[in-house]
Amino acid sequence: MSITRKRQSARSSAIVINNGVVYLSGQVAEDPDADISEQTVSTLERVDALLAEAGTDREHLLSATIYLRDIDRDFAPMNEVWNAWVVDGHQPARACVEAHMAREALLVEICIIAALPS
Repeated sequence: MSITRKRQSARSSAIVINNGVVYLSGQVAEDPDADISEQTVSTLERVDALLAEAGTDREHLLSATIYLRDIDRDFAPMNEVWNAWVVDGHQPARACVEAHMAREALLVEICIIAALPS
């Protein structure tokens, strides 16, 4: 069994591929000073880029875990962006929870698991 790791740092890999499954590390917005909608757009753009680098795309999503700093305030606007991004008929299993973020300004972090195309 071969495990491929891409964009490794001292702590983690941005992409891990094993047995036809792609695991992405948690992604956050490039501009942490943006509002929740802009942070979600930016985060999903980063997800798209990593999926492409791994050889897959949104149509092969299996699971998503979304972390929000303030779920009461940010759930609805994040979902507006998410709903426009996710491919109809290819919605992944999903969890969305409130969490303390690694940096105070971050409002959303998204972890994705996807399949490689057959």
